[in-house]
Amino acid sequence: MGRIKQLEASMADYGQKNRPDPDRLLQLATRETRGKLTVFLGAAPGVGKTYAMLQRARRLKEEGEDIVVGIAETHGRAETAELLKGLDVIPRKEVTYRERLLEEFDIDAAIARKPKVLIVDELAHTNVPGSRHPKRHQDVEELLWLGIDVWTAMNVQHLESVSDIVSSITGVTVREIVPDTVLKRADDVLLVDLPPAELIERLKEGKIYLPGNAERAAEGFFKPANLTALRELALRRTADRVDDQMIDILRQQAIEGPWATGERLLVCVGPDSLSDKVVRTASRLASGLNARWLVVSMTQTSDLGGETGKRIDALLDLAERLGAETRRVIADDFVEEIFRIARRENVTQIVVGRPKPRRLANPFRRSLPDEIIKRFTDVGVHIVTGEEQDVSYAPPRLRKRSPLELALAIGVPVATTGATTLLGLTASNVVHPQNLSMVFLVAVILSGMICGRLSAVIAAGLAFVFYNFFFLEPIHDLSIAKPHQLLSLIIFLAVALMIGDLTGRLREQVGRSRQQAKNTQALYEFSRKLSGTARLDDVLFSTATHLHATFGTGAAILLPDEGELSVQAAWPPDSNLDGTDMTAARWAFEKNERAGHDTATLPQIGWEFLPILTSHGVAGVIGLQMDDRDGLTEEEDRMLTAILDQAAIAIDRAQLVKENAKTTALQESEQLHTALFSSLSHDLKTPLASITGAITTLRQLGDRIKQESRDDLLLSIEEEAGRLTRFVANLFDMTRIEAGTLKIRNVPLDASEVITASIDRIKKLKPDIVVDISVAPDLPMVKGDAAMLGQVLFNLLDNAAKYAGDGPVTIYARQDDSAVAISVTDQGKGIPPKDLDKIFDKFYRRTKGDGRAPGTGLGLSIARGFVESMGGTIKAESPAVRKRGTRFIIRLPVVNPAGAHE
Repeated sequence: MGRIKQLEASMADYGQKNRPDPDRLLQLATRETRGKLTVFLGAAPGVGKTYAMLQRARRLKEEGEDIVVGIAETHGRAETAELLKGLDVIPRKEVTYRERLLEEFDIDAAIARKPKVLIVDELAHTNVPGSRHPKRHQDVEELLWLGIDVWTAMNVQHLESVSDIVSSITGVTVREIVPDTVLKRADDVLLVDLPPAELIERLKEGKIYLPGNAERAAEGFFKPANLTALRELALRRTADRVDDQMIDILRQQAIEGPWATGERLLVCVGPDSLSDKVVRTASRLASGLNARWLVVSMTQTSDLGGETGKRIDALLDLAERLGAETRRVIADDFVEEIFRIARRENVTQIVVGRPKPRRLANPFRRSLPDEIIKRFTDVGVHIVTGEEQDVSYAPPRLRKRSPLELALAIGVPVATTGATTLLGLTASNVVHPQNLSMVFLVAVILSGMICGRLSAVIAAGLAFVFYNFFFLEPIHDLSIAKPHQLLSLIIFLAVALMIGDLTGRLREQVGRSRQQAKNTQALYEFSRKLSGTARLDDVLFSTATHLHATFGTGAAILLPDEGELSVQAAWPPDSNLDGTDMTAARWAFEKNERAGHDTATLPQIGWEFLPILTSHGVAGVIGLQMDDRDGLTEEEDRMLTAILDQAAIAIDRAQLVKENAKTTALQESEQLHTALFSSLSHDLKTPLASITGAITTLRQLGDRIKQESRDDLLLSIEEEAGRLTRFVANLFDMTRIEAGTLKIRNVPLDASEVITASIDRIKKLKPDIVVDISVAPDLPMVKGDAAMLGQVLFNLLDNAAKYAGDGPVTIYARQDDSAVAISVTDQGKGIPPKDLDKIFDKFYRRTKGDGRAPGTGLGLSIARGFVESMGGTIKAESPAVRKRGTRFIIRLPVVNPAGAHE
């Protein structure tokens, strides 16, 4: 305690100089959002963990704290049961298992109640098969994620890293274990301790077990030596947890101080059963040193797949549960690979196992530990010794075969060697018997190529027997007459075995290479398909169909929609997920871990769910229907991981494209709104100001204004009111065009008459405009709406008047193939080429030298909408006349002769 106070006192001095550890701060922030875990840790049963926990609960209850007992095991102890009185207790859930009625912790009722603090006793308990989680510590993890503080109790013997030590000390196999990471993530660890003598006295008094059980326990587990060893383990674990908490505080507060040593352990494991002990020993060593540790699986290329892969998976899962980093390494030179990893990872100590030497071991071959010791001169090496345990592990060479495989493995070598023998007997008069041995080697090679190493070995044995029996003197006898023939026969057998083994290995490697090439090609096709897909729906559909084709199972992809996880794509399309399946899917999404079939969460259901992890977090969940199969093989699991990575990238990209499209649309909408408000503020404000000023002058001065001035003011009011009318009409026209409610009368009309009417209309508005007209005398009728065409020409003339300068505006009309072309040309400054495509956009305006052009910026946009609705086209050209000016060209379809009379 004095050390901690000293460190806390120095926080102010160091806190300003150093930056806090971001990982520790992130860890602290994560803990703020989840419930707090308090573990009452004991060395052995009967020390009073549950009693201490309930005593503390009663005190908090008296202080008004919302604390509820989810489950508490009294084991028939009256004094413990007495403490439950006055506490809120959640009724247990009754479960039937093997015709027996059992009582289990009701996690659903606890979640519905959601107290501030929940007591869940017996952390290492195994739930009844069919429960939501196989282990109670997984129930506790779910409660913590929901923000519920949990108090629980366990004995040190149930920690996974020390379970083998407890078994060796007490002789009792520990079957219910808890991963060490659960204790490491606990917010508080309270040690409940009793001296061994007092604990044994309690046992004799019947306060721990019933009399019959107590006698057996005293003779076995409850021995002073056993209890002392367990007590030491509990004290060490608690001390380690306190040290971890102190380091967390130091790093969160950026305090420089006495850090734990910078040790880094490298643990080498293989498929042998001794590796279990190596991992557990390394876990204890890393815990004692407070060091990071990396577990590396060492396998050769020829040992991939099959039972070896499953064994390695189990070892790495064990290491991860104990808190290690894991990595798979495939190499032919283990020592060189270990040396490379050790240098790259800054390893300070290596842990490796060495089984008990065998009697027939090769005396000239150095073991892996010996080679490591020889190579590493500056790294500590820990060697774990012992005999390999009797575990369910079969090397690939001895794997179980189906009856058909066994029949082929025996039948093929019998057939090949039999055929070779017949061939040799036929050619024995021509070929010397010693040369026939080469023919038998061909039989060995063929057997290995067809059925593998077992068949090659059988063929080698049969070739040895048949060659001796039929071709070596004495014929039809397995004895050998000449000594040199014995040497030749032994060499023949050795060569046949070696060739057969190599042929079988080559066949297996070819098969693996073919499968890997097939998987690579499938991944390539899948990635190419996804790379050309931008829509999220297409990505999800492609992923679901590819999963179904690859694994032969139903596939479903679930993404969050308005806060709820829902199926977005599935194949077959009629795949259904019930409520339990959706619970597992939500667990996988929220906890970023596998859930469902053959996992730690809801393992009894038929679907397995895996999170889709993108750069922005968990994007969704992929589900595979596993009703008709035991699970995925190692190769299939790697394939699934690769597909998940590809799908995650594609989903992330599709969502980014979708978000980018939304952002672009919002930007365009914002620009449009800005232009609209700018136009409204200018084109409404200017005429309204003129009208208001004229009316105010007329009202205030009245008869004192000369008649000429009065007429000018009234004319100004009339012109500005007309300008407002045109502005509102343009807005209505634009609205009708965009809404698709524009009504068109496509009838034959005379374009020259519409041109003349439009010129008369613009001259009334702008008497000073000069318009030159050139209309072909034989201009045919066009198909269109006279009112719309007149409005288009008026808008173009009005636009030309603004930008024509002092030059005239010219209108030409002529026939151009099957259309009539009408052009309106001004002699202004022209339009830059880069702006030619923009002038038909809404609210786009070409500015004058003084900065702003009059008008709404809708005239040309409306003109294009009207012309296109009549089946015509409109375009702009600039420069048009002597490197200046702008020409607008309208093309309308000519009415056919038959249509002219309709």
